Amino acid sequence: MAIKTEMLRCFVTVAQSGNLADAAELLGRTPSAVSMMLKQFEQQLGSPLFENERKNRLTALGRFVFGEARREIDHFDKVVNAIESYARADAGLVRIAAIPSVATTILPEALSRFLKRHGEVRVHIREMETSYVLRELEEGDADLGFASLLHPIAGLTGAPLFTDRFGVVCAADHPLAQSGAPVRFDQLAQERLIVNSVCQQIRDPEFKALLDRSQLSVMSTHANLSAVRRKVGITVLPELVLAEFGDDLRFVPLADKTLTRTVQEIGHAHLALSPAALAFRDVVRQVVGETLPKTG
Repeated sequence: MAIKTEMLRCFVTVAQSGNLADAAELLGRTPSAVSMMLKQFEQQLGSPLFENERKNRLTALGRFVFGEARREIDHFDKVVNAIESYARADAGLVRIAAIPSVATTILPEALSRFLKRHGEVRVHIREMETSYVLRELEEGDADLGFASLLHPIAGLTGAPLFTDRFGVVCAADHPLAQSGAPVRFDQLAQERLIVNSVCQQIRDPEFKALLDRSQLSVMSTHANLSAVRRKVGITVLPELVLAEFGDDLRFVPLADKTLTRTVQEIGHAHLALSPAALAFRDVVRQVVGETLPKTG
């Protein structure tokens, strides 16, 4: 018969209690069951662990086994606790890669809610443009990403999270902002258009011609909006991007309402998310469902 963890736990409890009755109560067993397990343990070892039947004095072997068994039980209990915590999403690491508009508007609220329920989980959030989000996922450096998956990528899978419309972003006193009317592409022909990585997703030929004629490209969203704020030019971005950038900029929707961006939650096609990552994803979905229009 192999030595089992329950034998070690039984022996340690009896040695610490100094008698069978108290040990049996702690273990939730009858004294006779505890006595039987100790006998099986001693038979397995071929030598007694206690010097007398009262179980209050250990033999030399008993003292040695007690030290080793206590360390083993402590280690076993820590392993079990770690496994159970991980399964309950109370432990682990969640690595998130997200585009700026998601990182600044949705994830802060999601993070606040998540940590109230799973305060021991470590969460790493990295803000980056779409291409880098996809690269992080492909290289295994992120568990979950939030970006636009414009075409299938081997090893990755995406599910729509929300859709928002494109529009012109300009200074608050710009004529386009003052009029408030939806903007046609022909109205942008005389404007200094600052190209960014997101507006390049628009495939309309007329808008593509505007991009090709532009003298300015600022791929960082924050730097792009800083240039707009300084009235270097105007840009075209999805509406959510502007949510955290103050009152000195305006979003004016494009006249073509079909021009939208779909942000997806992107994960590994063949790797299941950890319980903690699943819980974080569910909180993000909850926040989106409460604060943004439904996807579609």
